[in-house]
Amino acid sequence: MLFTNKMKNEKKRASSWFQELRDKIINNFETLEDNQIHGKFSKNIKGKFIKQKTIRPAPANTDWGGGEMAIMRDGRLFEKVGVNISTVFGSLSKEAVNMMTEKRNLPNLQNNPSFWASGISLVAHMQNPLLPAIHMNTRMFWTEDTWWFGGGSDLNPCIEDEVDTKYFHKVQKQFCDKHDSKLYPEYKLWADRYFYIPHRKRARGVGGIFFDEHNTGNWEKDFAFTQDVGRAFLPAFTGIIERKKHLDWTSSDKEKQLLHRGLYTEYNLIYDRGTKFGLATGHDPDAVLMSLPPIAKWA
Repeated sequence: MLFTNKMKNEKKRASSWFQELRDKIINNFETLEDNQIHGKFSKNIKGKFIKQKTIRPAPANTDWGGGEMAIMRDGRLFEKVGVNISTVFGSLSKEAVNMMTEKRNLPNLQNNPSFWASGISLVAHMQNPLLPAIHMNTRMFWTEDTWWFGGGSDLNPCIEDEVDTKYFHKVQKQFCDKHDSKLYPEYKLWADRYFYIPHRKRARGVGGIFFDEHNTGNWEKDFAFTQDVGRAFLPAFTGIIERKKHLDWTSSDKEKQLLHRGLYTEYNLIYDRGTKFGLATGHDPDAVLMSLPPIAKWA
């Protein structure tokens, strides 16, 4: 019972943190919209997030959790950005169990497919093609066998800028190094492998960090690291946006952006484990597919 009460408290703290981080990010992004008074889209109506509750479909009189989508479209800086939070639980489908156990040692999951998961997921697609798209998510997952944290953040420019890339990775490293100097190189390599598109033989962006099944046996320590991965997001991303948000761009730049979005779409629909798992567990498909760009192009 002591362990059960302790775990209930840890779940509550994790879920509350993801919502706190979400609120901080959307407030920051709306402030960026308010302050964008130059550039081709500066005459647009200032972007505002629209929130919508999401419910995981469940049998009658059963609660399987849900979350909240926060979407901003057609702003001055952001063409489309979604910041979703969710806390879901219940029993995994057979398909989801097979996905979970394919590369994990979870001996009890077949007989007891109970799970709990909470997290935040963000994808931003920008109006200005000189500004990079970005993805970030962090999450906590629990089964009867174990618990772990996962997530990461990666930068996806259509026109690569070495200064941006170095700055983004520098911030990621700084926040990782607060916990262990081995984390950044390990999780950077994981991101390089994870965000690779085999059929195009290239990465979808310039990387970042990615991790899954992060469990040292010390929940407090692992939660603190996961929080710092979330805290790294705003300085890493908005530092780039503030430096470049007034730059002008050409129709050729926009063409490159739309083509790169096609690449991003291919990855998310074919390879991304989060997309597959979200759909397999019956989560709101609009929330799961929030990551897709508003407009993309294929040559």
